[in-house]
Amino acid sequence: MHDDDPHNGDPHDSDPHSGDPHDGGPHADAPRESDPHAAGPREAPRPASASPAPPSHDGERLLPTDMDVAARDRRASVLSLLPTVAVVALGGALGAAARYAVERAWAAPPDGFPWATFTVNVAGCAAMGIVVVLFMEVWQAPPLVRPFLATGFLGGFTTLSTYAADTERLARLDRAGIALAYYAGTLCAALAAVALTSALTRRFAFARRGAPARRAVR
Repeated sequence: MHDDDPHNGDPHDSDPHSGDPHDGGPHADAPRESDPHAAGPREAPRPASASPAPPSHDGERLLPTDMDVAARDRRASVLSLLPTVAVVALGGALGAAARYAVERAWAAPPDGFPWATFTVNVAGCAAMGIVVVLFMEVWQAPPLVRPFLATGFLGGFTTLSTYAADTERLARLDRAGIALAYYAGTLCAALAAVALTSALTRRFAFARRGAPARRAVR
């Protein structure tokens, strides 16, 4: 008669909040071992905008680079190059103007041997041999002298593009013999000129100083 009383019988069957905590009830004190979410405290998620620092060579994480410092270093590096760029530009302008004057004064027919460009290239290589020996082996020149003379003036005075264009034009005009002589002659004469002037300058400079000639410092 009392079987229908909801308060009779096993309390575990009627009260969902009175179960044994080890039976997996909602108020269990300890999680089950099979629960994938009970592995311990979780790490705080990283912000979405934070990017990991690049690893170093030994696998450790490096600190992020200060972009402001890097930008200031780049600006300082560019500003430090401005004097060298300026003297190279000035020397190149003067050298190109000198070459143009020589080619205008010593013009050759389209199918003739381009003596002006040949002379300019050989003379420029001869001068380069002198400049390199003087300012790299003999004297300690000011920092801007060698860029002005070697890279600037002699770089603008000599011309590879005109040399190649002259060779192509002579070959196209059926002047293969002149084209070959100009092509090979310029190369051989330029190499001989820079080797000769380098050797003579080195010998003369070290003879005046009373020291044996030495090879270029690499």
